[in-house]
Amino acid sequence: MTETWAATTAPARRPRARRGAATRHRRGSRTVRVLLVASVIAVLGMWWFSVPANFASTPANAITSLGELSGLVGALLVCYQVLLIARVPWFENAVGLDKLVSWHRSLGASVIFLIVTHVVFIVLGSEVIDKSTPWDEFWTVYYSYPDMLWALVGTIAFLAVGLSSARLIRTKLSYEVWYWLHLTTYVAIFLTFLHQLSAGVHFVGNPVNRILWIGLYLGTASAVLTWRFILPTMDAWKGRMRVLAVVPEGHGLNSVWLEGPHVDRLGVRAGNFLLFRFFAWGHLGTAHPYSVSAVPANGRLRITVGTLGDHSSRLTSLKPGTMVFAEGPFGHFTADRASRGKLLLIAGGAGIGPIRALAEELVYRGGRPVVLYRVSAPEQLALLGELQAMEGVTVIPLVGRRAQLGYDPLGPGSLSRIVPDLHNWEAFICGPEGMAEQVESSLRELRMPKRFIHREELSMS
Repeated sequence: MTETWAATTAPARRPRARRGAATRHRRGSRTVRVLLVASVIAVLGMWWFSVPANFASTPANAITSLGELSGLVGALLVCYQVLLIARVPWFENAVGLDKLVSWHRSLGASVIFLIVTHVVFIVLGSEVIDKSTPWDEFWTVYYSYPDMLWALVGTIAFLAVGLSSARLIRTKLSYEVWYWLHLTTYVAIFLTFLHQLSAGVHFVGNPVNRILWIGLYLGTASAVLTWRFILPTMDAWKGRMRVLAVVPEGHGLNSVWLEGPHVDRLGVRAGNFLLFRFFAWGHLGTAHPYSVSAVPANGRLRITVGTLGDHSSRLTSLKPGTMVFAEGPFGHFTADRASRGKLLLIAGGAGIGPIRALAEELVYRGGRPVVLYRVSAPEQLALLGELQAMEGVTVIPLVGRRAQLGYDPLGPGSLSRIVPDLHNWEAFICGPEGMAEQVESSLRELRMPKRFIHREELSMS
């Protein structure tokens, strides 16, 4: 049986509206999209003004020209894809790291398509001219252009990274293998860049295009070195922490308490996440994103993590005193986005960590949020006591599997019974991707405007 939260019991105190912050985020997202479109148009212009007058005089010329164009656009999108996750402060503040990672993933398929199109069309155009077999023409092209060995190695690396991100293959790879494979992207970019300058017809005889292209790659490399490596390393050393304790919270969930002399200066807020690198066996090779479940106070902070993979499962073996480097904070899943008085927080699994922290801050701001806590079994209700102890927070556990319950606790019918006037509320959702998508669909069906539905991704890979 689920509890009903009647419309007549709406919060008596309204959290301070933060419409300005939400508007800035939307404006920032639009600006980044406009910059991407503008840069693609600029590359099209570069191609158009330097392409030979007879570029479409024959089918072979047209095919070859399209192959060159696809290579140019693909190379541009590779730079843009890298910049999206280079931790450039302007991008982070305008959009948020979780959304940037999502865009980075989306661009990946386009990059692979353009790279394959470039290779196929260049070979096909030459094949039509020479009237030879594709395999023979491939080797003719290989020996005819400079730096083709490096270009071939770089292309294979791009394809390997793209395939490793495919859902079917990604599920069979450990995060560490996937992470280190993705680092080869930087090598691939360098190798293919050499080929572009030495063999690209739009650069060899055009010094202006050549200078602009070198500037694009130097700018991208500088951004990556500055904000992805140098500054994070310096900040991580200054804000280094140590593991204080690992505390089991429920079936499949554990909290890690961290302490350090500069923790309170990190600027972490409820709903933020950081990239943690633990100096222990099985953790040192990669940094993983975890949201805080208790914001810094008295030199301590806490993360609550579900045992969803190899890395998170090994957190239980961390010893007190283990050194930790943290990068961040990141994310816009914060109380600043709340602009309505009626606030619904929906958590599933490890999503209870950021939801718990967010509920505490909303109460501090004068809100009276309602928390729906979805789990399959009672033993999974981690941090429930902390939520129930918060004055002004109403917690409604939704326990049980759908097959056992005979209905979906997060379906439109169930949600409308719990909160009858959902179209007047604002929702914050954190949990597994499937659950979050389902909840958003239910809320939209119940006429909650999309701008009042906020989601946080639990996975950044």
